[in-house]
Amino acid sequence: MCCTLFYISIAQNSPQDVLDVHNGARAAVGVGPISWDDKLVAYAQNYANQRIGDCEMEHSGGPYGENLAEGYGDMALADAVKFWLTEKPNYDYNSNSCVHDECLHYTQIVWRNSVRVGCAKAKCNNGWTFVICRYDPPGNIDGERPY
Repeated sequence: MCCTLFYISIAQNSPQDVLDVHNGARAAVGVGPISWDDKLVAYAQNYANQRIGDCEMEHSGGPYGENLAEGYGDMALADAVKFWLTEKPNYDYNSNSCVHDECLHYTQIVWRNSVRVGCAKAKCNNGWTFVICRYDPPGNIDGERPY
């Protein structure tokens, strides 16, 4: 699953900016807040740096939940989170399913058991920006509801 953003932003890269967007969405569905984790940031930054040469939207396969995005210019971390949240209308709580499998970024953000997040970005050689957020524990477990 991947996302592409097409706008430029120069703000909203602080941990608090990212947490505010995550926790606003989590509060809206009655889920407790998530906290910033520097270990997850380091893990995310390491992987983002590996994507500089190709900017491929390829998941790392690591032990954490993961959302990816790419955008042209200096994309803000919080803007990537806001973009993932646009998938909310694609999630049907009653059937616990996504329309066209396009809600898994949203459900990871609001996953009730995820309590830590770390996000990072890297400027790719092609001028795009690669963004990654890592979640611990991971969400999107088959058969379970996010909240």
